[in-house]
Amino acid sequence: MRDMHCHILPGVDDGAADLHESMRMFEAAKRAGITSITCTPHCREPYFDYLPMWKAFRTFEAAVREVDPKFPLQMGFEVNYRMLAELGLGWAERLHFNGSNEFLLELSVGASPTRFGDYERTIFDLQGLGYDVIIAHPERYVAIQRDISLAKELVSMGCKLQASADFIYGGRLAREKRPAIRMMREGLYTYIASDAHNTKHYAYFARAMSKYEALLR
Repeated sequence: MRDMHCHILPGVDDGAADLHESMRMFEAAKRAGITSITCTPHCREPYFDYLPMWKAFRTFEAAVREVDPKFPLQMGFEVNYRMLAELGLGWAERLHFNGSNEFLLELSVGASPTRFGDYERTIFDLQGLGYDVIIAHPERYVAIQRDISLAKELVSMGCKLQASADFIYGGRLAREKRPAIRMMREGLYTYIASDAHNTKHYAYFARAMSKYEALLR
């Protein structure tokens, strides 16, 4: 079972503070039934630092290999729309999931519905470059909370939607459970990910998967 969005790398964003915590999270992930991990540090202010993030991945990878030599690991990024606009689409080849064409895109939490036109242009540009666009935690976006037809439009454009497992307890903003469950029931999600910033998020992942995995696309 793959976890395709987590903040497990040591000391690079608001996830694991150091390698010790990274390894505690790794053991928690395995207890939750996860059998492969895509590491996705933030690509947004104030965290993004490309080369140190890759260095952190190599450090984590080496530590994992000592305890579980065959465990599959992949490097990627959770790319904020605003940061991508600042960096330019030329950065996409450095920010997609290494070894695949998947691209994890984070939209702006408080964006109005009119901003979704800007998102659509960026999504089409990424798709035109050959990337499979995954939208991170749409249940957090205020516009989608108010009108899930916007999530349906993203799916109709060919995007895949990823729920962050903390929705099961209300979510980071305490208003994500209801829209997430509705989108689950309407078959809009392709993935549930831990979006783990600490060990307890893997327990959320295990519960969310046990309850909703059958509703994924």
